[in-house]
Amino acid sequence: MSTTSPSSDPPSDPSNVPPSSPYGGPDFRQLFDFALSPLLILAPDFVIVEVNRAYRAATGQGRDIVGRPVFDVFPDNPADPAADGVANLRHSLETVVGTGRTDTMALQRYDIPAGEDDDGTGFVERWWSPVNTPVLDAEGRVTHIIHRVEDVTEFVLVRRAGHEKEKAAAEARTRAESMEIDLFVRAREIREVNEQLRRLNGDLDAAGRRLREEQRAKDRFIATLSHELRNPLAAATAATELLGLDMPGGHPALSVLERQLGILARMSNDLLDGTRAVTGRLELVPERMDLRSAVESACADIRGLFGHEGRVLDVRLPDRSVLVDGDRLRLAQVLTNLLSNALKYTLPGGRTAIELSAGEGRARLTVTDDGIGFDPAQAEELFGVFMRAAPAGPQTPEGLGLGLSVVRTIIDLHGGRISAHSAGPGTGASFTALLPLAPSDGIPPPARPVTARRGRRQLAVLIVEDNTDLAATYRTLLDRHGHHVTVVHTGADAVTATGSHVFDVVVCDLGLPDMDGYEVARTVRARPQGAAPRLIAVSGFSRGADRTLSRQAGFDAHLAKPLPLADLLDLLEA
Repeated sequence: MSTTSPSSDPPSDPSNVPPSSPYGGPDFRQLFDFALSPLLILAPDFVIVEVNRAYRAATGQGRDIVGRPVFDVFPDNPADPAADGVANLRHSLETVVGTGRTDTMALQRYDIPAGEDDDGTGFVERWWSPVNTPVLDAEGRVTHIIHRVEDVTEFVLVRRAGHEKEKAAAEARTRAESMEIDLFVRAREIREVNEQLRRLNGDLDAAGRRLREEQRAKDRFIATLSHELRNPLAAATAATELLGLDMPGGHPALSVLERQLGILARMSNDLLDGTRAVTGRLELVPERMDLRSAVESACADIRGLFGHEGRVLDVRLPDRSVLVDGDRLRLAQVLTNLLSNALKYTLPGGRTAIELSAGEGRARLTVTDDGIGFDPAQAEELFGVFMRAAPAGPQTPEGLGLGLSVVRTIIDLHGGRISAHSAGPGTGASFTALLPLAPSDGIPPPARPVTARRGRRQLAVLIVEDNTDLAATYRTLLDRHGHHVTVVHTGADAVTATGSHVFDVVVCDLGLPDMDGYEVARTVRARPQGAAPRLIAVSGFSRGADRTLSRQAGFDAHLAKPLPLADLLDLLEA
């Protein structure tokens, strides 16, 4: 790491000494001391012989270093494991002593002690450009070594900073190139992902369309199924009522038929309402009402079933009105479903209690039974679709598992909540519904119209019904009550009959084989005397949309199958 060159200085020879200057000889010691280059004179054993001012200033040392070995004065920096200043300088000095030639060292890092104020452990980074030149005697032996140095620390640091900048710039370029490549790859990946998303969105749209079509098909199927179920139920219900007229004393089979037909009717309603509840299309017709009336109505409809096999229904109502803003029919349906649930899961001789109370801004309706009960962990699950407290068996009749789901939906739509409780299997069950009371603004619920029952008069009634059994039963029942009844089975026959004869009442099914009941009503109403007859729609299609369509077509009333004879007679007499 060093270069050597032969000394240009010949050996000392007195014949070569120039003549004395007229100005006197120079003081060589003073010239040495004031030389601008840092100079250090070493003995061949590397002991410091002399040092000039520039060297002392460069290294921060004093003249006290004279007489000391150079490596004792300038050791390696112990904090730098890679320090090699002593080894490199020793090698250069040994080369000069061994060859008698000048040795120019490469730029050398050689840290120096921090100074007298330091505790001796601190070093300052320094870079030098050293040149070691021998001083020879007449025989060519090295008597001294001139160690000349230049402090190039600033130059090295500047160059290092430049290298670091270049390195940083190179690294930045590398990072930029890497980022550019990465961005290119990511852009390609994003394009691919976007293409996949486009395809997936297309697939999802297609799947959504299929699901919507399947939903519509399912809704049509449920509505049609409900309609088809209600037709035979209506015929069987009417036939049962006809048997009741023919057997004034009653018959044990009649009560069985009434109970089972009631169960089938409720299952049909649950099937349709359960679908509406799941799809969020259950509709309310709210009014200010006394909740007691809904309880009384539901109990009146189902009390006969509780009388079977010794079951007891205990009803406790408050003396004062319990006013809520709710749908009268839907709230009665809540209680009917809860009572039907109790009826399924209580044994013969069992007891079911209904209690209605009001307080703290809420109405509380509780239905409690002493039936089979359920695991408390099942409490929330019971309100799910198709959920049952126990599997079907000898003591637990079949059911759809929709009744409680419909109940929860109706209560939720009224802004209330319902909960179930049981201490465990065999301990009975309790269902509690909470509903917000109507604001106490002093406005009483509208009174239900009460009219004096007029004396029964004969009416000309047209029955339009494609179910021949149901049509014949309606004819017989209405004939028994003194009305003049005409029966047709198609929409075209209904249009013809109403064109040639004026009827007081037209009871028309909506699902006719040739034209629907809506078209029949519009045709009748379009005639000059079309406002005269009372048009009553009777159908298994009884959703809110169906009722809206029937009103728009001109019907005065819309009744759902199966239609109890008492309801039809009340409507005719009204």
